[in-house]
Amino acid sequence: MEREAMEVDVVIVGAGPSGLSAAIRLMQVAQDSGQELSVVVVEKGSEVGAHILSGAVLEPRALNELVPDWADKGAPLNTPVTAEKMKILTTASAIPVPALFMPPAMHNKGNYIISLGNFCRWLAEQAEAMGVEIYPGFAAAEVLFNDDGSVKGIATGDMGLLKDGTPGPNHEPGMELHAKYTLFSEGCRGHLGKQLKPHFDLQVGQPQTYGIGIKELWEVKPENHRRGLVMHTAGWPLPADTYGGSFLYHLDDNLVAVGFVVGLDYSNPYLSPYEEFQRFKTHPDIRPTFEGGRRIAYGARALNEGGYQCLPKLTFPGGALLGCEAGTMNMPKIKGTHTAMKSGMLAAEAAAAAIAAGRAGDELTEYADAFKGAWVHAELRAARNVRPSFKWGLWGGTMYTGIDQLILRGMAPWTLKHHGTDHESLKKAKDCKPIDYPKPDGVLTFDKLTNVSFSATNHEEEQPCHLRLTDDSVPVTVNLAEYAGPEARFCPAGVYEFVDNPEGQGQVLQINAQNCVHCKTCDIKDPTQNITWVTPQGGEGPNYPNM
Repeated sequence: MEREAMEVDVVIVGAGPSGLSAAIRLMQVAQDSGQELSVVVVEKGSEVGAHILSGAVLEPRALNELVPDWADKGAPLNTPVTAEKMKILTTASAIPVPALFMPPAMHNKGNYIISLGNFCRWLAEQAEAMGVEIYPGFAAAEVLFNDDGSVKGIATGDMGLLKDGTPGPNHEPGMELHAKYTLFSEGCRGHLGKQLKPHFDLQVGQPQTYGIGIKELWEVKPENHRRGLVMHTAGWPLPADTYGGSFLYHLDDNLVAVGFVVGLDYSNPYLSPYEEFQRFKTHPDIRPTFEGGRRIAYGARALNEGGYQCLPKLTFPGGALLGCEAGTMNMPKIKGTHTAMKSGMLAAEAAAAAIAAGRAGDELTEYADAFKGAWVHAELRAARNVRPSFKWGLWGGTMYTGIDQLILRGMAPWTLKHHGTDHESLKKAKDCKPIDYPKPDGVLTFDKLTNVSFSATNHEEEQPCHLRLTDDSVPVTVNLAEYAGPEARFCPAGVYEFVDNPEGQGQVLQINAQNCVHCKTCDIKDPTQNITWVTPQGGEGPNYPNM
């Protein structure tokens, strides 16, 4: 069956903060200039926000520019930050960091604790009210090209394919969306963005480095709740040579978002980010918050940590990269929503101006130029040396950050280099010590599969596996033999499991793709880069309600 095609002015891939901000800004520019624009957003989640996961504390700078009257329009910014704490954890104690010694980026006065998923749902409402068409449940699976090599648009994935890739009885072919410009805002490690970077030679800076963020949402007892409190920790349970830390954000209605971030440049293949998170909650300074409470949601997502040094070339003929697709997260702030939104707004202004001038399919160099002149670029540049300084360990990185941010104010005349790619940082198992993690108690700590059930993840089993192995033999002959099978530990959803070989001796890798929460960690951390994450059927994966 042939695919149907739709012609529009702009296609946006992904209904996250950057994509939706771009859609809104496109329509604002069109309305102000009397221009008519057709804008379509495709989103692989079952609804807008279904795949959105973040802490999240929102700095409203970009929102103030995009929708100045957001309060009157009911934006879900209901919990202003009222207090903040930073602590260094040891095995049995917590050392508070005085506010005087906290870098300016860590201060949150004027910010809001939010559900980023609900915020995106609100942005989608604003976009649709202006005439944007948003199609949730449609995964952009393929980039389409014109004869001259420029991006023509995207094609959504087929529905109803059988496991072997052949059409089943309910098969429906995907749809092609052709556009003058296509804006890619898939989020961190986007499937199509990963293909576009080598295709157009976009990676002009250092290789991107990542972290994995794992989060639970809890309803706690009223006496354990402090509305508006933001708390971050570093240190225990992670070893000093492993970058990471935690957050506890107290929202309304006795809800606490608790999460743990681990830099994916860790070296010990026995380390499990998920288990480190569970162990973190047992700390005597953390446990009391959750006693008598209940966990109501769970999820995980990779995040960009490379910042300024790792920014790619943002534009190419016919399209552009936005937000976390481009790596605009400010890691020292632990925030990326405001920077993602601003990048989307700048790309939208460039695209609207190009279309008004009668252009189509060329390179939006105006977007790249505007980005370099905007506050988002200056902010990322000032933060550039913090994350790479932690290659000197927790204490070395902490001391350098104090000098760089408090004294030099991000204006150092040098730029530190990152360590290299995350998958190359793993040491061989023979050179590392196994880690003995405690068994979950089912009250405060949980096994992976139990927690995955709180992400509302669902995949139709009768479809091609969306976790592709380049070589089926590598997981056992290399990953298991040399690295003790790290995929069974770096995945936070129990997708990868080594089981006894039913046909003989040894073990084989079993992929439980139906558990996948689309965090992309496997695509990043696999030491042999043998795993490739591709889009499953549209609408599948997690269904986060308030994450």
